Amino acid sequence: MTKAQVAARIIEIGIVPVVRATSDKHAIQAAEAVCQGGIPIVEMTMTVPGAIEVIGQLAKSVGSEVLIGAGTVLDAETAQRCIDAGAEFIVSPGLDAETITLVNRLKKLMIAGALTPTEVIRAWKSGSDFVKIFPCGAVGGAKYIKALKAPLPQVPLIPTGGVNLNTAAEFIQAGAAALGIGSELVSGSALASGNLNEIVDASRKYVAIVQEARRS
Repeated sequence: MTKAQVAARIIEIGIVPVVRATSDKHAIQAAEAVCQGGIPIVEMTMTVPGAIEVIGQLAKSVGSEVLIGAGTVLDAETAQRCIDAGAEFIVSPGLDAETITLVNRLKKLMIAGALTPTEVIRAWKSGSDFVKIFPCGAVGGAKYIKALKAPLPQVPLIPTGGVNLNTAAEFIQAGAAALGIGSELVSGSALASGNLNEIVDASRKYVAIVQEARRS
């Protein structure tokens, strides 16, 4: 996919599931479950055991159907390895200029992390396609996104942290381009118990909430 197509998919769906799992098996199951629930996007974090190998496996098995990204990427070297494995987008919890430069050079999509207005501006000017606001819930949640969007309407923001079934609509209405959702969507207990239907059902609920919030 081109970078423009990746950006369009993220905006269209409006949800980026953040997968943190204790095994590669659970990580793959999580990716399959969110896709079944109507979210053909997955951010595989580097905290997953064998995360880069998981990205490679998913790229080969479902890469034509699912948009696969790499999360918790802290440096350019890791970003390169993830892209080589098949990642179409790179997500970082913070701002690393070398990583942004590399990802742009490889014509892949970058989502750098930021929190303050200064950091958001720096990430945007450095070439981040979206800016991840993390940890958003700790600094005001949807109200903080609304406050950032007032002076920075041109910057597409993806709040992560504090997004759940009760707050998702508020974040969209506040101006979020998409939502980064971790354990509130990809439940560790559901993966551990094998109750993947819980993740499928949650995915469907989030998709419905985003669509309704955008209509209203």
